Amino acid sequence: MIKKIPGEVWKPLQFPGWKQLRNKYALSSSGRIASYKEKIIEDGKLLNGSLTTGYRTLNLHRPGNKGTLYIHREIARLFVKRSTPKHKYVIHKNHNKLDNSFKNLQWATLDDMIGHQQDSPAKVAYKKKQANKTTGLKLTAAQVKQIKDKLKDKNRKLTIKQIADKYKVSEMTMYRIKSGENWKRIK
Repeated sequence: MIKKIPGEVWKPLQFPGWKQLRNKYALSSSGRIASYKEKIIEDGKLLNGSLTTGYRTLNLHRPGNKGTLYIHREIARLFVKRSTPKHKYVIHKNHNKLDNSFKNLQWATLDDMIGHQQDSPAKVAYKKKQANKTTGLKLTAAQVKQIKDKLKDKNRKLTIKQIADKYKVSEMTMYRIKSGENWKRIK
């Protein structure tokens, strides 16, 4: 038996192969998951699901289908209106991947999702930590200044790969320095 939460709405979860499973499954507007036989509230059992890269998932072994259902996507599909077909991604407004209440979910375009991820408190803190890091680095601030000057030089003779080899770093590091993703504080 499931204890009701005021205002909570349950909807059955239907997906390819759901009729072949022993139990039925339902999701609530509050982000809860349940399995049941006949009636959600009366014979239902709350499920925790699993965590996959921080997201709540439900792993079901369905014939001929992938077993993992991302709960936030399924709740959005059931409870949140999608404005256009371009809105294919689901974001957590408060950046908490475990808060699957329909009020915290929103359909987004790829650009919206990328922007939202860049604004997450964890990502902002990571960028700040990396920008202020001084130990364990392959390059010094002086070397990065030299690299930036070389990359800006329109008459340079060396390729980016050759510059990377000279400083014993990867070519990707050069591109990240050039774009400002790495070593942004060095001008």
